[in-house]
Amino acid sequence: MPASDPASRADPSTLVRGEGVAAWRQIVDGLEADIAAGRLGPGDRLPAETQLAERFGVNRHTVRRALGVLASHGLVRATQGRGTFVEARPLAYPIGPRTRFTEIVSGAGRQAGGALLAAGERPADAWAADRLGLAEGAPVLELVTLRSADGTPIALAANVFPLPRFAGLDARYRETGSITRAFAAMGVADYRRLSSALTARAATPEEAAALDLAQGRILLVLDNVNVDAAGARIQATRALFPADRVELKVEG
Repeated sequence: MPASDPASRADPSTLVRGEGVAAWRQIVDGLEADIAAGRLGPGDRLPAETQLAERFGVNRHTVRRALGVLASHGLVRATQGRGTFVEARPLAYPIGPRTRFTEIVSGAGRQAGGALLAAGERPADAWAADRLGLAEGAPVLELVTLRSADGTPIALAANVFPLPRFAGLDARYRETGSITRAFAAMGVADYRRLSSALTARAATPEEAAALDLAQGRILLVLDNVNVDAAGARIQATRALFPADRVELKVEG
């Protein structure tokens, strides 16, 4: 193995000069070596840019470029005001008849979290009308949610519900932090998945910011429809999952 390969060096922070390998590339290799060797584990915060610049003997611009490459590879994520963290291992996320986010995350030994980003009534567009079996323009309630595992954003979702049946569901969600519990509070004891469709695309700048992603990262887009025990359509969701943070598994 060549001496300039960071995996062969006792100290992966030592840069090799004059061999044609850019400093930022060597920093990427050194930090990748730290992650691969377990010196930096999932959820660990990387040193500040100034500390990394001192460690590698370069300027902050060079460090920033290296961190950008690591983020584009899905190895780290930068969180505004908190720092840069090593990405956790992908979360196994089964898509079945009764998919429940909190149960999936808790079952993986991680802490489920969530936030309600927006809520309000609006006329059903073509997408919502088709999935809920409504006429275009019919009133629906929309909740935009951000779900997380151990503080890492996992899913950004737009959820729509038919009105007037679910008027007030936003207040129930604010109280419980769970759509399942909000449904239960409104008399829907159980519900199941009627259909799912999975596609993929690049994140927009707004989506990347919400999910703490490098711009242009790939998202898995999951569209689904849920029905109550009587088969009535009660929820349509379009959820965006960072492709390197989840492993979606479609079950029967």
